[in-house]
Amino acid sequence: MESGVQGRTWKIWWIVLCFSLFLSIWELVSAQIRYSIPEEVKEGSVVGNIAKDLGLDVSTLANRRFRIVSGSKDAFFQANQNNGVMHVQRKIDREELCDGNSACLINLKIAVENPLEIHHVVVEITDINDNVPSFSETHQHFQIAEHTPIGTSFQLHAARDQDTAPNSIRNYKLSQNDNFEIDTKTSDEDKIPFLVLRKPLDREQKADYQLLVTAIDGGNPPKTGTLNITVKVLDSNDNRPVFSQNTYSATLQENAPIGTIVITVNATDRDQGSNGDIEYTFAKTLKRKVYDVFQLNGITGEIRVKGEVDFEDTEVYKLDIQASDKGQPPLTVESRVIIKILDINDNKPDIEVTSLSNVIAEDTKLGTAISLISVSDKDSGINGKVVCSLSDGIPFELKPSFQDNMYSLETKEKLDREMISHYDIVITATDLGNPPLSSIKTLSVIVSDVNDNTPEFPQRSFDLYLQENNTPGASVFSVSAFDKDSDDNAAISYNIMRGDGGQNDMASFININSETGVIHALKSFDFETIKKFLFHVLATDSGIPPLSSNVTVNVFILDQNDNGPVILYPVSSNGSAEGVEEVPRNVNAGHVVTKVRAYDADIGYNGWLLFSLQEVSDHSLFGLDRYTGQIRTLRSFTETDEAQHKLVILVKDNGNVSLSATATVIIKVVEPKEAFAASDVKHAEKDEEDRDVTFYLIITLGSVSVLFIISIIVLIVMQCSKSTDYTSKYLQDTNYDGTLCHSIQYRSGDKRYMLVGPRMSIGSTIVPGSNGNTLVVPDRRRRTSGEVRLGIKLHETKDIIKIAWCQWNTRKHRRFGPAPFF
Repeated sequence: MESGVQGRTWKIWWIVLCFSLFLSIWELVSAQIRYSIPEEVKEGSVVGNIAKDLGLDVSTLANRRFRIVSGSKDAFFQANQNNGVMHVQRKIDREELCDGNSACLINLKIAVENPLEIHHVVVEITDINDNVPSFSETHQHFQIAEHTPIGTSFQLHAARDQDTAPNSIRNYKLSQNDNFEIDTKTSDEDKIPFLVLRKPLDREQKADYQLLVTAIDGGNPPKTGTLNITVKVLDSNDNRPVFSQNTYSATLQENAPIGTIVITVNATDRDQGSNGDIEYTFAKTLKRKVYDVFQLNGITGEIRVKGEVDFEDTEVYKLDIQASDKGQPPLTVESRVIIKILDINDNKPDIEVTSLSNVIAEDTKLGTAISLISVSDKDSGINGKVVCSLSDGIPFELKPSFQDNMYSLETKEKLDREMISHYDIVITATDLGNPPLSSIKTLSVIVSDVNDNTPEFPQRSFDLYLQENNTPGASVFSVSAFDKDSDDNAAISYNIMRGDGGQNDMASFININSETGVIHALKSFDFETIKKFLFHVLATDSGIPPLSSNVTVNVFILDQNDNGPVILYPVSSNGSAEGVEEVPRNVNAGHVVTKVRAYDADIGYNGWLLFSLQEVSDHSLFGLDRYTGQIRTLRSFTETDEAQHKLVILVKDNGNVSLSATATVIIKVVEPKEAFAASDVKHAEKDEEDRDVTFYLIITLGSVSVLFIISIIVLIVMQCSKSTDYTSKYLQDTNYDGTLCHSIQYRSGDKRYMLVGPRMSIGSTIVPGSNGNTLVVPDRRRRTSGEVRLGIKLHETKDIIKIAWCQWNTRKHRRFGPAPFF
């Protein structure tokens, strides 16, 4: 009982296994689709809905790149990715495509991706009656003996029709006559017409016959071709030649050397003399290719190789041989020779590459298919078996398909375009013949770029040395960054990184060309205002997403001698500085007559002033201190000295190209009493004027002083609120002679102020780089808007302070003596 149950169980499993195998075989068979269309069909005609027949989702065809991936170079068909319908792309001539084969089939491969699928479609091209029957010659001549027996047949030229059955030659028709009829025999699927004598000939009654043979094909409607037959009746030859065999067979290896004997045919004739001499010829109905490959010896009947024998071109040759005697009239008989060509390994494999894409991104995933490889060999048997391989050292591999000689080329390693941007993949196909033959094909694959590299500057920071008074808008510098990526991913644009717009944010006065990296200064910089600053340049590529990096540009302003000396005393009037001084005649040598006062807005060497006498009436009487501008007497006046002297003083700075100004001082020598009287009168006349001028100067100076004090208080409060690390250096006490107004200096760029005291001694100098007599306010990288306004107001009031102070001090010094410096 147990064994019976176990037996039934095994039987059920066996049935299930057979059924599964049947389903697998059925699925494999059903994977191939077959369509049939007639030749010469119009372009655009629908062949079939491949997607529907394969069960593919029409909405996914475009994304899955539904297409035909094989076929001839001039494709006959095209697949529509929108609806899955295959239609005819160009006109198909079956006779040209299949050269008379009984079945004309076109094998297509249909590919879809994601996942990759290959489907096979067979399209059969059916024949239509589009060719007319034709004879190789328009006329055929016969010489027939008058005593030729009734029923004797004479082979006619067979008509050729490129169409296949049922549109090929169906029958022959002979024009109406009393002596002949036509008979058709079938030999190896060819219909061969024979002219048959049905009534004895009598040359004395009629020596010539003109007949017309019509070949009719099986089309609907049928097409026809005609052959003109001329029969000349002669006294006949009694016996016709007879071949030893009705059909001869032979085998020949392809690529056989020229001159190789293929076979020898033999025919005999019982007649004697010329009526028994036989001559061999090829039938005129043979294709031209036969005459190019073989030659026939008309006397011996030997058939030799004349041209190239190619198995892949023609596998079987059918030769019709005629044997004719030399009787009058000659008698002729025909026999067929069938030559089979044997294959050898003489064809290299053919490699067909269907590139899904010859450009692949460097971040492509492993196992991505980039091409379909199909190999074939025209040879047959083992000579047609092919093995494929790839060159070494490449990140790709061949994966075989379920179909023989089909492969997919896939990635097996990670790609890096910056290391290798192009691969020439060498595909080698080798057959299994002896000796084996190989073919090589190179597939070029370009690795496309992804944005995986940031722009790089050649150095971490740049130093820019810029002369002050630069032309606004002119280019002053350029930066350049490099990106290892390519195309848009390496297209770099440059921008200035803007700050918060504070006083120290000089980036607002800098612009950069986003394409070239050329930097332009939008304003003219003043060394006396600012010495150095920095800004940042941002380089951004055009990738998605974009990557960027920045570099620091340190700008150092270089000083120029761009400010000429300004004469403070004598006060300029009508474009010239000229003053009048009265000196008592009884003064001694070394008496200070007056002092020329000037200042230069430049600092350092460009702001140092030197005084020299450009013109003087008496060099022995007056001297000028080249550093202070004081005019002193060199000796006492004499009775012979002139009462009036003119001195022209040249004031020059120490720049590379010196700038200068001139002042004229008129010195009048008066008697002591006159000097005092003139002084009293002058003071009386000018008292009123001085009161008015002094009143307005006091108002102006008071306003400026209040504004200055308020600004200083605000600055100190703001500095203290930010940091307590900074200390101020106060002015050192100096000696005063009441004249050195040109030494008042002001610089807002680095917050350094120079206020030289009014008691500096004659000939004293300032040591370059010294902080003596200087108020130092520490520089900050970020300044508030309040500090910006303070710097602007201080800068605007510096000239007012200088001029007002010097004019007021000069007048008070002459009237009341030196005044204290505030």
